[in-house]
Formats: sequence, structure tokens, C-alpha cells
Amino acid sequence: MTMLKTINKFRKIIMQGLTKNMGSNDFKDMPTLKRDEVKRVLICRPNHRLGNMLLITPLVQEVERTFPNCKIDLFVKGNLGGIIFSNYACVDRIIKLPKKHFKQLFQYFGGWIALKKRHYDIVINVNKTSSSGRLSTKTARGDYKFFGDVEESYTTKHTDYCHIAKYPVYNFRYYLSMLGITARENAEMPTLDLKLSADELAEGKRALDKLVKDGRKTISIFTYATGAKCYSKSWWDDFYTTLQERYADEYNIIEILPVENVSQINFKAPSFYSKDVREIAALIANTEFFIGADSGMMHLASASQTPTVGLFSITKESVYTPYNSSSTAINTNILCTRSCMATLDRIIQKR
Repeated sequence: MTMLKTINKFRKIIMQGLTKNMGSNDFKDMPTLKRDEVKRVLICRPNHRLGNMLLITPLVQEVERTFPNCKIDLFVKGNLGGIIFSNYACVDRIIKLPKKHFKQLFQYFGGWIALKKRHYDIVINVNKTSSSGRLSTKTARGDYKFFGDVEESYTTKHTDYCHIAKYPVYNFRYYLSMLGITARENAEMPTLDLKLSADELAEGKRALDKLVKDGRKTISIFTYATGAKCYSKSWWDDFYTTLQERYADEYNIIEILPVENVSQINFKAPSFYSKDVREIAALIANTEFFIGADSGMMHLASASQTPTVGLFSITKESVYTPYNSSSTAINTNILCTRSCMATLDRIIQKR
């Protein structure tokens, strides 16, 4: 571990200790919130990872549906926020912290100062365990601040509360009910959505057509993931071989490559490489379904509205399962490769 990573690790531990009790969600003495008076909302999720940015798209949709005339600002880290929310008309301003704040201290402090430039009707911290999320919620100027703490009795009401994209929406509904606004308690939960445009989808189809020349439908796979979530080359070789044996007569199989431009199947399948996440998502959206381990790319596939099969061996499916109406998770510690094919058969039958 490098010195910088060691410092950053201890910084996080110290900050979590200092901020864990920061803020209060006791609304007993607060005036009732009037729906039509909410004009500006700030959502705090200072994280740069692709998956974490995509996972707040349901909350942004929920805020927009609840307050259709409000503008939403986002407090994030890195440059992905502007890319992911580029087609969200409700998103007004994105306040960015640099990914490497030790190397960009001027920009880092500038991001925190920018929190003070506007007054918000509501400030929302997405992740209650995030020290920077709690601190930014405390720092921002706002009438009502939601820090992420809710009563345990409420969390147990929903069997899917633990999902990382869903609990911020449930929390938001809970807070509104505490402030006198009839919450969308039983309303359909928004899913991950990149809001790809018709032009983007058309360009994705053109890119796919360059890879596959016949009229068959296409399965997209992503063989990479970070750390222990990444399956071995031998595992993927067996999976890819079985996939070909079962579906190659009816489907093309292509591989989406990571930014590292590596392949766990040694580039045996036609492959697509891009650093543009919207371009990647548009291509995936033109495939029948996507298969990949728990990763930002898996969530990107879900956000493209493509049926997504997430492969899990380390992380919890209940927390990170790919989330749209046609997606599912497979625990590969329980199911072997051939058992996974039965799950894929069921997805195909529904298409």
C-alpha cells in the first residue's frame, strides 16, 4: 500500500468517527413542508465511481416526480456526474470535487465553497455512512436536511430496503411523510436510467452493426471487474465456451472491454472498446441482454434499460443486484455454469 493510500485510509476512519453523529433528522419542531414551495434541491453523493453515480438516478427521478417544478443540484466527485445526468432536464448544477484532492487542493476547496453559494429548500445525503456526504449536507445552506438516518421500524417494512439504489428513495419518502407531504409510499420504484437519446441509441446500433454482420440478435458480456469481484480466466473460458455451445446458432456474442483494455477470454469474441460511457451504454442497449460480474459496467447495462445478468461471488446480491424490470443476479457460489444457462433461458423466453 502506497503512503498516499495509507493516509487516505486513516483519513476516512477519522472522518467517519467525527461525522457519524453529525446532523439530526428530528422533524418534530419543524414546520410542515409545502410541496409547491420546493424549488431547489441538493443531492450529496461525493463519490467518483461509475456505479455509485448511476445508483442515484432513481433518487433524482423520485425528487423530480415529487417536485416537478424544482431544480436539482448534485454534489459529486470526478467528472462522471455531468456525463451521466446530461439528459436530465431537472439537473441544473453539478458541483464537483476532484478525484485526487491531495493533488488538486485548490479545486477541492473550491467545491466545498461552492456549496455555500445557493440556498436549498431540501438537502439530501444519499449514503448515511459517508463522512463527506454528511459533512456536505451539514455545510450546505438549506431549510430541510436529510442525513440518511431513519427509524429501524421503517427499514424493516420493505423487503428490498437494503438495495443501494432503493433505500435512498425509501428514505426520501419517509422524510416527506414526517414533514406532512403524502409520500409515494406504494408508488413504483424508479429504476436506473441513463436516459439515452434516440440519436445515441441509433449510433449504438450502427456501432453494433459494425461488429456483427448477420441478422442474429446479440448477447453482450463483460469479463472484467475490480479486485476479488473479477472471475478468473479459467472460469470465464468455461462460461464463454458453454455460452457458445448453447446460443451461438441463434445469437452473436460480443465482449465489452474495460478501460484497461483487457479480456478474461483473451479476445476470443468480437469486442467493443470505448472510454465514453454513454457510447458503451448505447451499444449495450441494442443487445438482447448483458452478462457481467458486479461492477460499474453491470450497473451501466441496467441504466441502458437492457436485461442484465449480474454474476456474484463476493458482494451481496440483495445490495447490488442489477436493477431494472428485466434484470437478475446469479450467485455463482451456488450455481454452476450450466445452471446459470437455465436462468438465461428464462430471460430469453420473456423477450
